[in-house]
Amino acid sequence: MADRAVRVLIAPELRFFLPRRYRGGQAAVRHDPTATIGHVVESLGVPLPEVGALLLDGAAAAPGARAAAGSSVEVRPVRRPQPVPARFLLDVHFGALARRMRLLGLDASYRNDATDDELAERAHREDRVLLTQDRGLLRRRAVTTGAYVRGRTTDEQLADVLDRFRPALAPWTRCAACGGPLEPVAKQEVAHRLQPGTLREHDEFARCRDCGQVYWRGAHSRRIEEMIRRARGAGVRRHSAASRVGR
Repeated sequence: MADRAVRVLIAPELRFFLPRRYRGGQAAVRHDPTATIGHVVESLGVPLPEVGALLLDGAAAAPGARAAAGSSVEVRPVRRPQPVPARFLLDVHFGALARRMRLLGLDASYRNDATDDELAERAHREDRVLLTQDRGLLRRRAVTTGAYVRGRTTDEQLADVLDRFRPALAPWTRCAACGGPLEPVAKQEVAHRLQPGTLREHDEFARCRDCGQVYWRGAHSRRIEEMIRRARGAGVRRHSAASRVGR
């Protein structure tokens, strides 16, 4: 079969997507003259949004190219940081991650009842980066820009997103509940919604333009600064563990 196969070489950063028998990074796939190399790569479990470059017999190739029998395909990961619009759409399992991203001022859209069809369509329509751990969702044709978020905990997931996209952060500019923009509001306008202690200790407030949630800087400010520091530090270290995530 060797002369009728296509040899696929997978970069270490992507091998956790592969079936266990291919975790060494090489696979021999029976040649199908109708199959594109993008289809071959996805048939092995690697979503195309995770692929940074494809080499067909050593030359750069598009996912729609077709390999000849005996050819080799090299699959390289997305280079970090990945330049994309800093507009994100999170799947239904990432509610905590969406809240953290909003606290950092990122445009992170989230709905806990969105279907896969809705997520794929909206990501395409609004030119948003779809964040998920659903490999099947990332393989949908409508999803042109997406990312498989590495990490099991919210801290690890946030670190991965910040490391991969390096978005500009603007803490205290978005509502953690709905993602709407925050705007300054006079203390007297929101006094009826605040506890006496908060009124005594704080004078500056912001209100979400979309849902009306009121915010002020208190102990949360220190926690958010620590969250940024921790996430960025974890992002530097995460590469050494990336191949173990998702097994």
